[in-house]
Amino acid sequence: MFVDIAKIKIKAGNGGNGAVAFHREKYVASGGPDGGDGGRGGNIIFRVNTNLSTLADFRYKKSYKARNGEDGRGSRCNGKKGEDLYIDVPRGTLIREVESGALMADMSTEDEFIAAHGGKGGWGNTHFATPTRQAPRFAKDGMPGEEWEVQLELKLLADVGLLGFPNVGKSTLISVVSEAKPNIGNYHFTTITPVLGVVSMGEGSSFVMADIPGLIEGAADGIGLGHDFLRHVERCRMLVHIVDVAGSEGRDPIEDFDAINKELVKFNPDMAELPQIVAGNKTDMATPEQIERFKKYVEAKGLTYYNICAPIAEGTKELINAVAAKLSTLPPIKRYEAEEIPLEFYEKKKDHGFKIIHEDNVFIIEAEWLIPILSKIDFDDYESLQYLQRVMVSSGIEAELQNQGITEGDTVSIYDIEFDYVP
Repeated sequence: MFVDIAKIKIKAGNGGNGAVAFHREKYVASGGPDGGDGGRGGNIIFRVNTNLSTLADFRYKKSYKARNGEDGRGSRCNGKKGEDLYIDVPRGTLIREVESGALMADMSTEDEFIAAHGGKGGWGNTHFATPTRQAPRFAKDGMPGEEWEVQLELKLLADVGLLGFPNVGKSTLISVVSEAKPNIGNYHFTTITPVLGVVSMGEGSSFVMADIPGLIEGAADGIGLGHDFLRHVERCRMLVHIVDVAGSEGRDPIEDFDAINKELVKFNPDMAELPQIVAGNKTDMATPEQIERFKKYVEAKGLTYYNICAPIAEGTKELINAVAAKLSTLPPIKRYEAEEIPLEFYEKKKDHGFKIIHEDNVFIIEAEWLIPILSKIDFDDYESLQYLQRVMVSSGIEAELQNQGITEGDTVSIYDIEFDYVP
């Protein structure tokens, strides 16, 4: 089964906790703190697997979790880093955060994408030793790993998309001009999944053509199969519109041509602006008058027209040469730019829950919802710091610090960030 949309939950590993330990050695008095740091949690990493063509693997497994980092130990032994978890997806997969709708990555290249970062390991008590605090009996817990619900959406990477009503000969054409072997039958919806074929134009020159399952009127509203697969045409650089010029099924080719173009506009107006070449198929069954009538109508719209008879490859060479020539003048396949998830989104997600640990004039704040906000704060930028201050006040953290007796100069520690408190 062809699956091109899936929704999954991903959770990076938590960082290991720092250790509270003291050096113990015979004849060595007051060895001092030597607790090691926790290990970093494993990342969730997406990568392209060219052997995959659908998202079917995600139909049954909906949750992915990387390994946690190990806790630190005595003798300044740091915990082991959690193992990264790799998730393979087909080329052309878009990764989108569900709640905010932000596009996290377009998996169109060989580059790997870290979708969820593992939490940093907590500091052992060695980090908190100072001339006035020589035996700290506290350490930091590890940071939790990032957690997201993401939607995976496959948009095939093809230079050319074949459009047309069912049974107009799209599958036959792609089987003739490429090595693709789609199912071919004299009935509607023979093709129920998109088919990619590589069209070779000689040594070092080729392009990818996509046979999109047949559209019918109303496809953009969910009728037939076309609505499910129109998204795969969005990346195409140009379109080849196949029409049964003979009207062999009792339909008017001009009406068919207009109906498909209307569906493109309804689904995505930008797609209707793509360069389009029209091919009148089944010319062996058409009269000269039928061919001439349709050709004049298409050319009057400023489009290039070719007659073909796909089963015997008549006219297909001229059509493919024209497509290749047009492609040479067009920009590359569309890539989608990743989007930043806005800070306000993280703030809305916060549950206002937090914990403050007070040890030796150090105030350790633990609040998981703060982690993504902290990662976006630029501590050299005044407005960014002001934003963090507003978050601390609105969440009640500032008031609780004052309730616990914090004074100017005391240390505030929020995961891997420390600063002196200034009222």
